[in-house]
Amino acid sequence: MGKGLFAKKSIGALLKDASESKHGLKRTLGPFNLTAMGIGAIIGAGLFVLTGEAAAKFAGPAVIISFIIAAIICGLSALCYAEFASLIPISGSAYTYAYVTMGEFFAWIMGLALTLEYLFSFCTVAVGWSAYFGSLMKDLGFEISSIVAKSPLVYDVDFGWTSTGSFLNLPAIIIIALIGWMVSVGVKTAAVLNNLLVFVKIGIILLFIACGVAYLKVDNWTPFIPANTGVFGEFGWSGIFRGAGIVFFAFLGFDAVSTLAQESKNPQKDMPIGMLGSLGICTVLYIVFGLVLTGVVSYTFLGVPDPIAVAVNALGPQFTWLRLIVKIAILAGLTSVILVMLMGQARIFYAMAQDGLIPKVFGTISQKFRTPLFTTVVVTLVGMGIAGFLPVNILGQLTSMGALFVFGMVCFGILILRFTQPHLHRPFRTPFTPWVPLLGTLSCFFLMVLMPGVTWLQLLAFMVIGCLFYFMYGRHHSKLQKSSR
Repeated sequence: MGKGLFAKKSIGALLKDASESKHGLKRTLGPFNLTAMGIGAIIGAGLFVLTGEAAAKFAGPAVIISFIIAAIICGLSALCYAEFASLIPISGSAYTYAYVTMGEFFAWIMGLALTLEYLFSFCTVAVGWSAYFGSLMKDLGFEISSIVAKSPLVYDVDFGWTSTGSFLNLPAIIIIALIGWMVSVGVKTAAVLNNLLVFVKIGIILLFIACGVAYLKVDNWTPFIPANTGVFGEFGWSGIFRGAGIVFFAFLGFDAVSTLAQESKNPQKDMPIGMLGSLGICTVLYIVFGLVLTGVVSYTFLGVPDPIAVAVNALGPQFTWLRLIVKIAILAGLTSVILVMLMGQARIFYAMAQDGLIPKVFGTISQKFRTPLFTTVVVTLVGMGIAGFLPVNILGQLTSMGALFVFGMVCFGILILRFTQPHLHRPFRTPFTPWVPLLGTLSCFFLMVLMPGVTWLQLLAFMVIGCLFYFMYGRHHSKLQKSSR
C-alpha cells in the first residue's frame, strides 16, 4: 500500500502470510498462560518499592487512589491493545500496528520505542534482582563480594562517571543467561516457569495481606489525604496525581502479551483476555496491598528501598520469618519480568527482520525448538553486557518514556484505523470509541510532558541513532519498499 517512508502494510496480506507460514512460531499458549504472562510482566519491583515511595513522598494512604488513576490510564491503552491484538494477531505488537496504520517510518520509530521499554527494562530489573539476591544470601549467612555484584561504573548528575571498584555484576549476568536459555529452548517451557513464579509471588502477596489485616491501625489512614505542603505534588490532590505518575510504571508489562500473538492458540479470543485479565487482577492486588501496607505502618516511614520489610517489622518479632519469604517473592517477581520482557524483545526483532528492516538472520526460526533462537541469543548477550557492566539505573525514566510513547501511539492508531477502515471485522472492539483511544493518547503524552528534560534528550539521541540505521540499511532492504518499486 503506497511507497516511501509512509508505505503501509495490508492487514489482509499480513494475516495471509502468517497463516501460510509452515515454519513459523509454535502455537502453544492459551488464555491462562497469556494472563499469567501479563501478571508476570506487571508485578515486579514497582509494587514492592514504588508503593512505599509514592505513599511517603506524594500521596500518603491515598496512594490507592493513585493506583486507581494509573490503572484507568493503563486500561485505556489496554483496551486499544486488545482491539489491535485480536485484529492483527502477529508477534510484532505495536510495531506491526503502526506499520498498518501510519506507515513504515512510524513502525520503525515504534520498534525503537519498544526496545527502550523491553530491552532496557529487563536489564534494569536484572540489576535489581542482583541486589535482592545479595541481600537474601546475606540473610542466609553467605555474603557476595561487591567486586562481582555491582557495576564497575556509576553515573551521577553532579559528578559524572566514576568507578565503583567492582569488576562486574555477575548475578545480573547469570540470571539473564539462565532466562535467555530457558526462552530459547521453547515458549512452553518458559510459560511453565512463569506460571510457577506467578503463583509464588501472588501467594506471598496474599500471605502478607492476610498477616497484615489483623494488625491494621485506622490511625495510620488518618488523614487519608494528607494536606498539601504548599508545594505542588507534595500531598493533597496534586500529590495523588504525582503519585499516579510514579506508580503508573508499576503497571507496565501487560503490553508484552501482544508480542506472543503468533504463539497463542486462539489469538482473536485469548489476547484480549490475557491483557485485560492480567491488568484487572494486578489492579485489585495493588489496591488491597496498598491499603494493608499503609494500614500496618505510617506512610511517613515507607520512603525506603524496602518498604515491605518496614511493614513486616511493624507486625512484631513473631513475623521475622515473613521478611525472608518476602525477599523470595520479590526475586520471583523480578525473574518473571525478565522472562516476559526478554521474550517480547526477541519477538519484536523477529518481526522487524521478517520485514527486512534489520538483517534477515534475526527472522530465522530454530527447526528444533520453533523459537527465534538466534535473535534470543543476541538479545540475551546484549542484555548480559548492559546489566553486567553499565549503571542501568539511569535508564529507568528512559524506559518509562518509551513505554508511554508506545501506549499513546497505539491509542492513536485505533483512531486512525477506525477512520480509514471502519468496516473491518474486529473480534474485539474498543468501547466508547473515539473517546477511549483519544483519552488514552492524551493521558500518555501528558505524562511524557512531565518527564525531566534530560530524559527527553536521551530519547532524542536514541531515536536519531536508530533513524540513521533505518536510512542506511532498513529503507534499502525493506520488503515492502522492494515490492513497490
